[in-house]
Amino acid sequence: MPRIPFIAGNWKMNTLKASAIELAKAVAQGSPRSGVEVGVAPPFVYLDAVAQALAGSPVLLGAQDAFYEKSGAFTGEISVDMLKDVGVKFVLTGHSERRHVLHESPELVGKKAAAVYNGGLILVHCVGEKLDERDGNKTLAVVEAQLKELNPQSIADPARLVIAYEPVWAIGTGRNATDAQAQEVHAFIRQTLGKMWNPDFAGRVRIQYGGSMKPENAKGLLDQPDVDGGLIGGAALKAESFLAIVNAAK
Repeated sequence: MPRIPFIAGNWKMNTLKASAIELAKAVAQGSPRSGVEVGVAPPFVYLDAVAQALAGSPVLLGAQDAFYEKSGAFTGEISVDMLKDVGVKFVLTGHSERRHVLHESPELVGKKAAAVYNGGLILVHCVGEKLDERDGNKTLAVVEAQLKELNPQSIADPARLVIAYEPVWAIGTGRNATDAQAQEVHAFIRQTLGKMWNPDFAGRVRIQYGGSMKPENAKGLLDQPDVDGGLIGGAALKAESFLAIVNAAK
């Protein structure tokens, strides 16, 4: 069964309300209705406005993070149920900026991932190595440890699990993994998922590349057999460049 490519835009801490609505409308208008799945993850405060801008389009609404408790005294946090209530369909967990800038522990990332999946949403679980880990030949060990934050006993539907491989050294630096480097890690991720679950399950999980994918390098990366889309940062903030990547995936 072929995997439908999934291109998701992570807007990070960018846009204001008007520009978020404008960007969402442009993405909705320019996205194809088949052949590729498209999503955008705006800042929390604009989820409702972006949901309205996407209404009637096939573009999925995503969130950049979620907390693992259902409700309670957790000032500043957002639950999975709150996200579902405004139309969110997918959530990122373990993004490198949450891990390395905000110092989220593997245990916390694992709890968030479980909450997202168990809440019925698509889980986009981010993995990837820093520059010193890449240079120290620790890439595969780091990626494997981050995959093991997921619990195979509770995740049963490969359609609701997406892995985003983001070499941290390539995010926002202008450097990016070569097509061959990306494919090597993506193939290793699929092999590891095959051991954690089974090869059939692993063959259905989509693995996105998330390290400075741009219109110029998208096709080469997306042509790799185990690259099933992209988690796009900077290039997702302009509809023209984001849609060029969407069309390369299609």
